[in-house]
Amino acid sequence: MSNTGGPWGGRGSGGRGGGGGDNRGGPGGPRRPGGGGDGPQLPEIDDLVRKGQEQLRVLMGGRGGGTGGPGGGMGGFGKRGGLIVLGLVFVGWLFASFYTVKPEERSVELLFGSYMSTGTPGLNFAPWPFVTHEIVQVTGERVTDVGTTRQGLASGLMLTRDEAVVDIEFQVVWNISDPASFLFNLSTPQETVRAVAESAMRDIIARSELSPILNRDRGAIAADLRSAAQGTLDSYEAGINIIRVNFDRADPPREVIDSFREVQAARQERDRLERQADAYANRVLAGARGEAAQILEEAEGYRAQAVNNAEGEASRFLAVLSEYVNAPEVTRRRMFLETMEKVLGEIDMVILDGVTGDDGGGPGVLPFLPLNDLRRGGSN
Repeated sequence: MSNTGGPWGGRGSGGRGGGGGDNRGGPGGPRRPGGGGDGPQLPEIDDLVRKGQEQLRVLMGGRGGGTGGPGGGMGGFGKRGGLIVLGLVFVGWLFASFYTVKPEERSVELLFGSYMSTGTPGLNFAPWPFVTHEIVQVTGERVTDVGTTRQGLASGLMLTRDEAVVDIEFQVVWNISDPASFLFNLSTPQETVRAVAESAMRDIIARSELSPILNRDRGAIAADLRSAAQGTLDSYEAGINIIRVNFDRADPPREVIDSFREVQAARQERDRLERQADAYANRVLAGARGEAAQILEEAEGYRAQAVNNAEGEASRFLAVLSEYVNAPEVTRRRMFLETMEKVLGEIDMVILDGVTGDDGGGPGVLPFLPLNDLRRGGSN
């Protein structure tokens, strides 16, 4: 390139360093800074441009050392450089358009900021910049705490139906069921879940009494809370699924817990005494009922016995009467003998009939015989 002054202009052919020579240094030797002239010398810009072009041609597969004019050299480079730039732009576009979704994630694709579709796990394509995407983890469990201790507020203090205050702490474990609804319908998911769960719990506690809450109804309350909170979130189209509710604690407020424990102890003592009294009453009542039943049974037996005896006596009398009508004398004598046998049968006595004395005029003398001893010996 002849010295035409370069892009910014320059001196004519009558410049320094020899007549008509090229400004890069001719036979007269290289230029020296300050080697004459009326100011400091700067490197020629066109020399730097030429060197850069030659190095770029070498890198792009061309041959170095050419000194062709700017039109020929730059024309080849411009065509290749444009293709390279286009290739790089295309690769960058592909890199920005393809994305990967993990198995526990889902992607929400947006066309100009509006919902278009939900991506599945694996490699997905969203032509950038027209389609963008947001990746949301859906299977991981998220926990929202509600309670005085965890939040440092009085959010766990709730009023029961019997006008008692109870301090409750619980956890709501949830995940995302609909990524699009979750992204577009909720601005603060954690706060929304906390507010919904706290509101549902206050409603349930307001319909319950204190004692069951503290003792036995925690499982039922947790189930009711999950159902109520899930219904509210579904009405919001929040895209949230409540997995479970962990009911951690239900106690009286710390300011009155000592007095409450004394009241609970008194109630337990009252219940114990009531149970003892009920057991004693049941035992006494059962004994009285058994004794009454025994007396009734004995009376019934005596009545049946008396009736049967009377009926038997009447039957016997009628039978004797019939015999007496047929044979009065025989019947009378038999009745006399049976009566005497019944009267005298249990008397221990000996009757001697027909014994007279020697003179035949009175009772005689009978030798003594130990008949009673003989009879007792015989009975033995």
